[in-house]
Amino acid sequence: MAQPPLQPVRGTRDLIGEEFRRHQAVIETARRISALYGFEEWATPVFEDTRVFARGLGDTSDVVMKEMYTFTDRGGDSITLRPEMTAGVCRALVSSGLVHSGLPRKVFYAGPMFRYERPQKGRYRQFHQIGVEVLGAAEPLADAEVIACGWHILEALGVAEGTVLELNTLGDAASRAAYRAALVAYFGAHRDRLSPDSRARLERNPLRILDSKDEGDRRLIADAPTIHDYLTPEAAAFHAAVKRYLDRFGVPWRENPRIVRGLDYYNHTAFEFVTDRLGAQGTVMAGGRYDGLVEEMGGPPTPSVGWAAGVERLALLLPQTPPAPRLVAVVPVSEAQEEAAIELLQRLRRAGIAAEMAYRGTLKRRLERANRTRARAALILGEDEIARGVVQLRDLDAGTQESVPLAEVIGRLA
Repeated sequence: MAQPPLQPVRGTRDLIGEEFRRHQAVIETARRISALYGFEEWATPVFEDTRVFARGLGDTSDVVMKEMYTFTDRGGDSITLRPEMTAGVCRALVSSGLVHSGLPRKVFYAGPMFRYERPQKGRYRQFHQIGVEVLGAAEPLADAEVIACGWHILEALGVAEGTVLELNTLGDAASRAAYRAALVAYFGAHRDRLSPDSRARLERNPLRILDSKDEGDRRLIADAPTIHDYLTPEAAAFHAAVKRYLDRFGVPWRENPRIVRGLDYYNHTAFEFVTDRLGAQGTVMAGGRYDGLVEEMGGPPTPSVGWAAGVERLALLLPQTPPAPRLVAVVPVSEAQEEAAIELLQRLRRAGIAAEMAYRGTLKRRLERANRTRARAALILGEDEIARGVVQLRDLDAGTQESVPLAEVIGRLA
């Protein structure tokens, strides 16, 4: 009995044809725009020592507790497929020794990430992210420039319309301590109405209650205090500077005091680019300042800021699919002209002109393939053409054909 064909693992997918071109357009656009802002690309391993993410995401986070692909390798080490890349970039900064010189570092990255979660629209168990990090800059200008770079990428992709930057501040350590106490007092007074998860978070990490999706929690959160009433003068001035710089960069924003980050090394700026074009899961890019993460990786205190964005989600938003490149088909009339056709084929490629030749078939079959692959032109080469040093150039869009000297073909097609 024939075996059923193998399928991709649940939560993964193949990227082929139009889907691949949309995916690649996001990455290539982000790579190009981030380079304009002075970011250099880094690549880190797709798996790391589990401690990198336990420190980077927090031992009690849902990602660490429920979603990480963690295993023990043959050497007995605990290894995790990366669920995000910021922690790996910070680890790389420390382990490479770059943390001690040449700061700030401006890093762009792109690659696959892995989380065991329920697959849904634009969200997979193997997914891809782009992101930028500025490592070693404490100034609010760095926060604003990171956000401006993200906005520029969204504009270049054609997805900025209908996307809104929501901005908040997490303050400095003193601000957060005062705010934490206020949250404990507020939610403590309503402990019996909190969900079990939020009751567990109340003493350990009350800011994470603000991320709860539980309906009862959400009603309480609506009346919870915001951090803006607890900011120190220094933290308030930092946030005001970020907003002032964003205005200079031409980035529209709106305040959202409910954007939080649960880990203590996050501070000051927190932000999300959100859209209503993806249903309930509307965040397409998110980030903020994390001045303590490099220190968690064993390095010195290193103020940093960055963002990450899901490639699959951005690809869904692209207004149109990038067209496939159109080739030039080299078509020998018979096998006797194949060697001369190969020489012409390579001349075209070395001149930067995409070209192909069917591996076999009659003249008719080879021209049919040229039309099927949407080639823009066909170069027909027969015995008479070789003798005269010409080629028949057929424009497959216009349906016209003319004889062109071989020496002029590249100039005509470039």
